[in-house]
Amino acid sequence: MPQAFPSLFNILKSTRRLACLTSARRFTTTASLSSTAPEPAIPAIRLRQYQEECIQSVLSHLEKGHKRLGVSLATGSGKTVIFTHLIDRVHPTRNGANQTLILAHRRELVEQAARHCINVYPSKLIEVEMGDIHASGTAEITIASIMSISSGDRLSKFRPERFKLVLVDEAHHIVAPKYMDTLRYFGLMEPTEHSPALVGVSATLSRFDGLKLGAAIDHVVYHKDYVDMIGEKWLSNVIFTTVQSKADISRVRKGSTGDFQVGDLSRAINNDETNEITVRSWLSRAENRKSTIVFCVDLAHVSGLTKTFREHGIDAQFITGDTSKQIRSARLEAFKNGDFRVLLNCGVFTEGTDIPNIDCVLLARPTKSRNLLVQMMGRGLRLHPGKQDCHVIDMVASLESGIVTTPTLFGLDPGEVVKEVDVELLKQLRERKEFETRHRESLAEVSPGQSILPNQLNKNITFTDYDSVFDLINDTSGERRIRGLSQLAWVNVGEDRYILSTKSGDYMTIEKDTGDANPNQFGVWLTKKTFETPDWAGKSPYMRPRQIASSSTLSDAVHAADTYASKAFVWFWISKQQTWRKAPASDGQLKFLNKLRGMNDQLTADSITKGKAIDMIVKVKYGAKGRFSKIEAAKRREARASEKTKQEESLRKREEVQVGPLAGSG
Repeated sequence: MPQAFPSLFNILKSTRRLACLTSARRFTTTASLSSTAPEPAIPAIRLRQYQEECIQSVLSHLEKGHKRLGVSLATGSGKTVIFTHLIDRVHPTRNGANQTLILAHRRELVEQAARHCINVYPSKLIEVEMGDIHASGTAEITIASIMSISSGDRLSKFRPERFKLVLVDEAHHIVAPKYMDTLRYFGLMEPTEHSPALVGVSATLSRFDGLKLGAAIDHVVYHKDYVDMIGEKWLSNVIFTTVQSKADISRVRKGSTGDFQVGDLSRAINNDETNEITVRSWLSRAENRKSTIVFCVDLAHVSGLTKTFREHGIDAQFITGDTSKQIRSARLEAFKNGDFRVLLNCGVFTEGTDIPNIDCVLLARPTKSRNLLVQMMGRGLRLHPGKQDCHVIDMVASLESGIVTTPTLFGLDPGEVVKEVDVELLKQLRERKEFETRHRESLAEVSPGQSILPNQLNKNITFTDYDSVFDLINDTSGERRIRGLSQLAWVNVGEDRYILSTKSGDYMTIEKDTGDANPNQFGVWLTKKTFETPDWAGKSPYMRPRQIASSSTLSDAVHAADTYASKAFVWFWISKQQTWRKAPASDGQLKFLNKLRGMNDQLTADSITKGKAIDMIVKVKYGAKGRFSKIEAAKRREARASEKTKQEESLRKREEVQVGPLAGSG
């Protein structure tokens, strides 16, 4: 018997349908390991409604002649279930073309796909091409590691004319060179009617490094994000806390992918103070969580943060790319069994990891990549018995460096600091009710213990609650400032950032530059829409923003922007004084906004004008920053600080010994 790696061997063995053919070094499901013991029943998987909708959408596009399709589904949605059930429902493009190839870039994904295929198709010939395991090239289903199948001449044994379907897991990697070479071999760079169909699935169907997915995928045929799936109870509910760690990453260089350079980021983040704040934040907000996964920058950060957890008496373990397979499997199993509560990693569990018991995700590494943020957060979204929700704690560093944070995922400004806000609160747009009691802010308070840093670090940790997204987009303080300078309907969507939108889709931006090149300069930018099409072509429908002007003051920037806008745009749509803005909101506007509100708190045409509705929609679209909470938060901080000072003074006086009568004596 050829030697299989243990986990895949166990997957195949567990089905009791493994036959090993030594000459071909292949795994099949056509024979039983035992002729005496009865075969266990393989439970039938009943597809969820959205999974069936996704499959139908793929089949519909294939029937129309489209060949290269993409599917965007949230982590935990059952992407592997969907594409394995798709296999039998895709018809051959020619006689004899009945084979399917599944490509993945990581061992865990290959194992996962193999397990699902064996369960769904117990009578099919299923083989694996990975490492020292070689497929024959003739199996009905082959699951292959892209690194293995593209090495040497291993690809040559596969005959493209015999394949009806090529599936790619984690398809945001599909434009990498080895994938492109493999797709070219199967005739998928310029597909014909007889080419196999290509279906790529991913939770983050985009590339942060700028490579265009349109080079490999022509149509995204289905999308369902995690917000929708949480609302429909297909994924675990999630609550968010952002923590201002005060780490300065403004000098961290950009790496080749566009994200932070790992070494620089580690040196900025991995220090005693930031690690102490991170652990104290977890103790303050998530100490009662059963299974926390922590995402770090690199090996040094894993080591430093693990050390800090242990100094606080927490049995924290870690897994990295250098951890041996045996230790990795043992630690992962112990974590799943609840033997310890905190598991740290760097770059290991962002993809292809199924640990449904995770009920807390601690994001200890800043990132500029929305994809990476979604992947890390997604580790905690799977449903699990006894799990009520997942708490995502985002350690926010300096915003000047362009990081994305959990509020960014909901269209909010990355600087928003939130404490234990769940998805429902973020989706609902309702009026603030009992604001002072719900909108609390606190400092991390940790019981005294053996700490390497003094307790005054708590003053660096700020948490803020938001009652709802409606609070954020309903605030108009930013508009009052710029509309005092302009006759146009500018909308404040962030700190020193304003948007003027038009009916055509073009828009202008005024934004303060915080970089080293033009510090504190206000730039005026024009972004034009290039096309309108229902089909996704792998690129943004907007042209690259073009700078129109720059000024050292906001008033001068507004003047320059208004001058340009009055000539380039239709005045009727951009003037803040137009009578149509005072008319009742349209049905389309109400439909858009009411999707974000509770059923018992719907807007009506009588309650909001067209102008106000447009302003709110622009804020949602371009990332509004609610300012209303800052004044309230500052007042509460000042009041608490004053009260704490009084209490400390009272305690100090109690400890003083003075000669003379004691207070209260007769």
